[in-house]
Amino acid sequence: MIEPDRLRRLKFRAWHRGTREADYMIGCYFDRFHAGWGEDEVQWFERLIDEEDVDIMGWALGTISVPPEYVGPMMDVMRKLDYVEIPR
Repeated sequence: MIEPDRLRRLKFRAWHRGTREADYMIGCYFDRFHAGWGEDEVQWFERLIDEEDVDIMGWALGTISVPPEYVGPMMDVMRKLDYVEIPR
């Protein structure tokens, strides 16, 4: 089981990126999927959120090639963008 404090820190970092667009993309991704993550997925996400927002968004939108270390099922899910809930 992943430590609750670790998940709280990740949630905070996912939702406090610096731009509203990045907050929604990365924060909604975390909120929607983190409950099913194991240690490997949490480590992947921890590495991902150390990256620049513009890169993460470019990878998710398909405007920038995804680096080999992020290629895989978690990025495939991120690239669908169906988890983003935009408030009205």
